[in-house]
Amino acid sequence: MIGDILVNTLMASSVYAMLAVGFSLMFGVARIINLAHTAFYMLAGYVIFHLTSAAGWPLLPAVLASILSVIVVAVVTYKALIDPMREHETTVLIITVALALVVQEVMLLMYGGHFRSVPTWYPGFVTVLGVRVSNQYLLTMGVLAATLVAVWALLMKTRFGLAVRATAQDREIANVMGMSDSRIATLTVAVAAALAGVAGALVAPLVILEPRMWLHPLTIVLAIAVLGGLGSLKGSVYGAVILALSETLVVFLVPLGSFLKGAFSLLVMILVLLVRPEGLFGVAFEEER
Repeated sequence: MIGDILVNTLMASSVYAMLAVGFSLMFGVARIINLAHTAFYMLAGYVIFHLTSAAGWPLLPAVLASILSVIVVAVVTYKALIDPMREHETTVLIITVALALVVQEVMLLMYGGHFRSVPTWYPGFVTVLGVRVSNQYLLTMGVLAATLVAVWALLMKTRFGLAVRATAQDREIANVMGMSDSRIATLTVAVAAALAGVAGALVAPLVILEPRMWLHPLTIVLAIAVLGGLGSLKGSVYGAVILALSETLVVFLVPLGSFLKGAFSLLVMILVLLVRPEGLFGVAFEEER
């Protein structure tokens, strides 16, 4: 059982971390809470399904096209709908919810409410820690981990990463120093959308595609963002691991735990916030004031 718990925790935490890091990037730099973020994750899966099943594309070009499609949709909608309203937080929330619902309804119109599936990239199984794990699981975990490392290197070792971190800390000073706040925010949205697209593309063969599959990840991403501290990338990773572990433990140890895992994750978030209201790695409220 321990092996099962470890494998499932690693898988869930890697997916949650990809989504949460992108969500936190957008909040930290563009100062927007993008509730359509997990809809882009869903969109990547549906694009792969369409290209492989209806258009007959090979798998690798379909994956690359799905990620590129998500980036284009995210950047276009950001520039057209969100960027002009960035200073109006409530309006931005409404726009992003509406955008997610539009994506959902388009998927319903195109594919109906039927369950869809994407063929596995890498068939077969191996035994890890006494647990029979599919090769697709191992491939997904490996690529997601490598992507997170690449994002860390991008943010910590490049001039773009320096500009992102400077803009996240103080937009006005970053603009004075010659960094275009608007351009950095747009590029950050593209990076966040790429992370959602990669997660959706890799997870697509492991899940059932349906037009409302974005809702549960959105709840978890919001919980992770609050638990780790809004805008904290390190907090997003730690929060993803904590919630993934709590969900897995509930599923394996509690009767009917698969129906309770979401509620238990939110309970963990609430308990942490009672002790540390700013989240694990957030800025203390006194400092913000």
